[in-house]
Amino acid sequence: MGKKAIIVVGAGDATGGAIAQRFAREGYVACVARRNADKLTPLVERIKAEGGEVEPFGTDARREDQIQQLFKTVENDIGPVEVCVFNAGGNVKFLLNDTTTRVYYKVWEMGCFAGFLTGREAAHYMKPRGRGTILFTGATASMRGGTGFSAFAGAKFGLRALSQSMARELGPQGIHVAHVVIDGAIDTVWIKEMFPETYALKDQDGILNPQHIAEMYWQLHCQRPSAWTQEADLRPWIESH
Repeated sequence: MGKKAIIVVGAGDATGGAIAQRFAREGYVACVARRNADKLTPLVERIKAEGGEVEPFGTDARREDQIQQLFKTVENDIGPVEVCVFNAGGNVKFLLNDTTTRVYYKVWEMGCFAGFLTGREAAHYMKPRGRGTILFTGATASMRGGTGFSAFAGAKFGLRALSQSMARELGPQGIHVAHVVIDGAIDTVWIKEMFPETYALKDQDGILNPQHIAEMYWQLHCQRPSAWTQEADLRPWIESH
């Protein structure tokens, strides 16, 4: 059998990277993308050290031509895209009157519009084959807007709606589309530096472990069509809502 690929858009140092590593362990070529390709070097080295295959791409997911070129290159040079994960961030906090037009647009563009471009391109290649998995990473802001998060919540609400529409349209064509709500702090350097009290809960499983998140993405991909999950909700036990 030929190689099979997973594209992870937003393959950062935590969730996106862990997802790429998890699928690489299963024999997938991890095609990892973020705007600055140089920042992918540590992830590429980790995957290779585990014996996995990985290809880095410098891609701005907000640009239609770059997303199209990413998928075209993977399909032509590596193998069929069996899994696509959209994991781009864009979390910023501004009170309403401090939220400029530029800020709101850029957050929407990164968190929602880029998801549309990525999901549409994945569907373009998956539909003729009648199979594939498209997974979107959501957040607490996907479910409810909070003070200072008008831009981020707007983008995440939109991404969630996109995933729901795609699931209903593409499911009958053999493509599993799911949205994963990540509700809680994740074990990252940023959380460690900015919220040390929260990070201290790590030893009690009080914050989300990226490897455990990645395991859920793998399980979603492995689900049978008779029992597909459209939305999963991940939060540490310590979260009260």
